[in-house]
Amino acid sequence: MKSYHVVGIMSGTSLDGLDMALCEFIYTSSGWKYRIHAADTKPYDRSWKEKLTEAPSMNAPDLLQLHSAYGKYVGSEVKKFIQASTRKVDLVCSHGHTVFHQPEKGFTFQIGDGSAIAAHCGLTTISDFRNMSVALGGEGAPLVPIGDELLFGEYHYCLNLGGFSNISYKFRHKRYAFDVCTVNMVLNHLAQKLGQEYDKDGQFGRKGSVNQKLLSRLESLPFYRQQPPKSLGREWFEKEMLPLIEQPELDLYDTFRTVYEHIAMQIAESVRNKSKKPVLITGGGANNTFLIELLKEKTNHELIIPDPFIVKFKEALIFAFLGVLRYRQQVNCLASVTGSSYDCSGGAIHIVI
Repeated sequence: MKSYHVVGIMSGTSLDGLDMALCEFIYTSSGWKYRIHAADTKPYDRSWKEKLTEAPSMNAPDLLQLHSAYGKYVGSEVKKFIQASTRKVDLVCSHGHTVFHQPEKGFTFQIGDGSAIAAHCGLTTISDFRNMSVALGGEGAPLVPIGDELLFGEYHYCLNLGGFSNISYKFRHKRYAFDVCTVNMVLNHLAQKLGQEYDKDGQFGRKGSVNQKLLSRLESLPFYRQQPPKSLGREWFEKEMLPLIEQPELDLYDTFRTVYEHIAMQIAESVRNKSKKPVLITGGGANNTFLIELLKEKTNHELIIPDPFIVKFKEALIFAFLGVLRYRQQVNCLASVTGSSYDCSGGAIHIVI
């Protein structure tokens, strides 16, 4: 029996902050077991929110400087997080913050230099989990399904409601997964027009009515006709979806309500199954009561919202786990999910001796 104590780090597109989870993984004869010993979110201040928002439009030298500075920031925050715990940590595993994701052009880029993280927290760090998959012709996303398979295998579907929604499931002994649609990225964008960072409990969505013309346009976006594997990025949202919801004649509350309907319809389609199955729901959208109500209306499945720690920190937990698999030189990226030419073990290891 081997035990690993690992800090997993995640930064999502919603810019809520830096999620950190101190996890323990134990490998036994019956498979992997896990515990989250501590977890916290370090909210981004205004300066970091501005830098991360502006990153995609920066020139190369400024972006590289931010890549290093953000790594130093992450390393420093992780060091403080670990110091508050009495546990010895073996590894730090960071997803980074996605700036570009264009696998069809052969690249994806998450800032947060792993070397800078390792240097400032003093621990071996694993980062850049997506690049190997993209190099092998894959999407580089989603990566969480290997964790769904080995840590949450009792659920038929694992649904994450973050900046984007993604679904993972097993079919005929093989794991499949894909990005479904935007969720918090578009909802937060609309909420900011009303002076709020997000739509708490779907209060704004409840006020409007479905605009059938807008709904039809959203449902007709070409991405939804693509067969998996497929993934979404900020670039897709800005190019394909934003122009549809920014029409001046649209009422904001009706746009909200229509977007909710669109999200629920796309997710319901992704879990279409005649028999009732358990669906694990995590991510920030799991706390949106209006969205969950719509999903319950449109599916016949058992929707399971777990412990708040798992809801909020499941991705940080799984990236910690991906790091353990990489450290052990085991597969942490499935070809059936990303479309890469074969299963691989992705992640750059920055060793502190």
